[in-house]
Amino acid sequence: MPYRAPLRDFAFLLDQIVGFDQVRATERFTEATPETTQAILTEAARLAEEIMAPLQRVGDLHPARLENGVVRTPPGFAEAFGAIAEGGWLGLAASPDHGGMGLPQTLATAVNDMMASACLALQLAPLMAQGQIEALEHHASAEIKALYLPKLVSGEWLGTMNLTEPHAGSDVGALRTKAEPNEDGSYAITGQKIFISWADNDFTENVCHLVLARLPDGGEGTRGISLFMVPKFIPDATGNPGTRNSLRVISLEHKLGLHGSPTAVMEYDRATGWLVGAPHKGMAAMFTMMNNARVGVGVQGIGVAEGAYQQALAYALDRRQGKTPQGGSGAIIAHADVRRMLAQIKAEIFAIRAIALANSTAIDMASATGFEEWAARAALLTPITKAHGTDIGVETAGMGIQIHGGMGFIEETGAAQYLRDVRVTTIYEGTNGIQAMDLVGRKMMDGGEAAFRLLQEIEDGAEAARAQLPDLAEPVWQAAESLREATEWLVAQEMPDRFAGATCYLRAFARVLGAHYHLKAAQTGEDARRALAQVFITRILPDHAACLAALRAGAEGLYALSDEDLAA
Repeated sequence: MPYRAPLRDFAFLLDQIVGFDQVRATERFTEATPETTQAILTEAARLAEEIMAPLQRVGDLHPARLENGVVRTPPGFAEAFGAIAEGGWLGLAASPDHGGMGLPQTLATAVNDMMASACLALQLAPLMAQGQIEALEHHASAEIKALYLPKLVSGEWLGTMNLTEPHAGSDVGALRTKAEPNEDGSYAITGQKIFISWADNDFTENVCHLVLARLPDGGEGTRGISLFMVPKFIPDATGNPGTRNSLRVISLEHKLGLHGSPTAVMEYDRATGWLVGAPHKGMAAMFTMMNNARVGVGVQGIGVAEGAYQQALAYALDRRQGKTPQGGSGAIIAHADVRRMLAQIKAEIFAIRAIALANSTAIDMASATGFEEWAARAALLTPITKAHGTDIGVETAGMGIQIHGGMGFIEETGAAQYLRDVRVTTIYEGTNGIQAMDLVGRKMMDGGEAAFRLLQEIEDGAEAARAQLPDLAEPVWQAAESLREATEWLVAQEMPDRFAGATCYLRAFARVLGAHYHLKAAQTGEDARRALAQVFITRILPDHAACLAALRAGAEGLYALSDEDLAA
């Protein structure tokens, strides 16, 4: 079954669920009219369906490779990226000051969702550029902005982020890459970075690396790290690629999935770079790119879930096996357990897609209004979007294989590729465990105020729905109240106990949020929306109770097992 963008769901979510009308009402985003929104999503759908989706299997069967120091990308990737660049998709949410469209991040999220469904390996390239564009807009000097942003927005140049080193994964503060001042105000960057997505290609004029490194007077840990722009080719006096910089791709990783996307080991040997942001404040600048990428990576999980669902649905409608209790065509979609898996996947996708779009709406409202409450809402939802979005991507891709039965384990069907490709998303941009710890730690430094505001909205919404949908509204209200009580317990605990239950708490929060959005959808009166909401609220929402029970177990039981006990 060819991929088909879920335009109806996007329109429904934007118009009736996540409050996108508030974004349109701001002075900054007045151009995001319903007509413009429809045109953007329709054209993005065409790009995803017709240009990117045919490359899904191509990238898997013809991986990116390194030949004599040159990265070669899969057949068709160069042309498809050219179409992405020509359409202005890299600069959809970028400032018009440097050639961007200046449209809401919420629309960029919907577009990224479609592109990730179509071909995740290729979609990762524009996603990296989008994050770098935002980081430069917020932190770079006027000179760097003027030189790099127009080229990144146009897609003539591509951007990357260089954090991880062989000895320092999530512990970025342990990095050893150094930056030494040059007499002309630039810096000499020396070190090695690993896991660099789209570190090079054979279709853009230049590749712009944002590299974390330590100045000679930089202290230990993350507080002593600075951020540098280190291009593959040093721009000449006219702003065009000039001298080759002293950096290179040492090797490409042999990965479980995402074969079409080159993931490199990079070496910098006194490469010329320029400071981005203030000295020793590199993590603050890089976090701008990372937070952009965290939402984007969560959306990748959603996109893969959609692609896996569409393929599994097509197989279930066509495959005939055994006698089905409901009769009909005899296809396996009539078997109760197959139908359960399909219904669960569809309900999960709607819930997490709503969370991601609500997250992006909060980001847009924060940037358009400057109101702290919107910024706090966006910050609270970001780790949930990233972690739960990617978890759902992995879980639903696995169910997609299950629906295929034995054929799902056969590579030729393409079902397994979705699971292989999406698996890394739970790891990069901060593992999902780190996202959960961020939620219960940094995001609760306000005593849970942002969380309580959101929970109050959920309870108020459930109260308002009681008269119309009492069977659905009551369990949502009860779940929100349980989560409120758990949050009150959480903020009173020390960090070890918070961290021990962090993953469970994040999942519980996502379950309650998903139920809230499904309940809103059911209130529109559409029978299909109500039926799907019932699937989520009766079959999936109860998971939150088990998660909250695990949360309250604390850390003691985990550390009661010694290292020797675990090894026995």
